[in-house]
Amino acid sequence: MTDTDVFVGRLMSSPVRTVSPDTPVQRAAETMLEHGIGSVVVAGAQDRLEGILTATDFVRIAAEGRSRSDETVAAYMSTDVVTTTANAPITDVADAMIEHGFHHVPVVDETEGVIGMITTTDLTSYLSHAEAPSSS
Repeated sequence: MTDTDVFVGRLMSSPVRTVSPDTPVQRAAETMLEHGIGSVVVAGAQDRLEGILTATDFVRIAAEGRSRSDETVAAYMSTDVVTTTANAPITDVADAMIEHGFHHVPVVDETEGVIGMITTTDLTSYLSHAEAPSSS
């Protein structure tokens, strides 16, 4: 089996932790820490993707000194989100992650909305088991 025969659905994490755009940003951070995850998907009605909030976003918020405890996720989330589908080859999503510098890509379905998340950790885990270590 080659990497082009492996699809996102096999490696993605599911279910995904979601928050709504009106979730307090502090609660979103607590959710990420509580579950040991690097991002939360921001979903609206019927699990439709509206954005993503990542650990990198929190670093930027802190560095810019613009965090206010009364603000919601909508103030900080990224809305220009690259997504993939469960039946996309992992090589395609890996290329997109490298091209854009992303560590998290939501997996979406036309009827179900957000169904999973594929991360650089998922890809690394797969590759560490897929290839035998070199003997050099």
